[in-house]
Amino acid sequence: MAKILIVDDDRDLVEACKLFLEREGHEVAAAYNRPDGMEAVAGEQPDLLILDVMMEQPDDGFAMAQELRRQNFIKPILMLTSISKVSGMDFGQDNELVPVDDFEEKPIEPAKLLAKVKELLEKAEG
Repeated sequence: MAKILIVDDDRDLVEACKLFLEREGHEVAAAYNRPDGMEAVAGEQPDLLILDVMMEQPDDGFAMAQELRRQNFIKPILMLTSISKVSGMDFGQDNELVPVDDFEEKPIEPAKLLAKVKELLEKAEG
């Protein structure tokens, strides 16, 4: 199965996602902020990244996705966030501002998370 990295400052959410993904046979690593996330991407070489937007800074996830894409990280990125509920603004995929493969609102149902992960991994395999 795939190696997945979750970067989110919500430890409960990370543990819940990790539980469901590992149950499906995936290897899951976690980081809880942008600097640790960048280090984990380099060290873990994940097949898929699940990324929060608001961590220590309100735009950490956007900045991290942009930085990874500039570094030629081509693996799928699933942005999982509650930013629309908090800010009242709607965000979606945008190649420059939000260079991710999919964008989902928290909380996400486990079945939907697993389906999204499967879809993005299959698409990446081409």
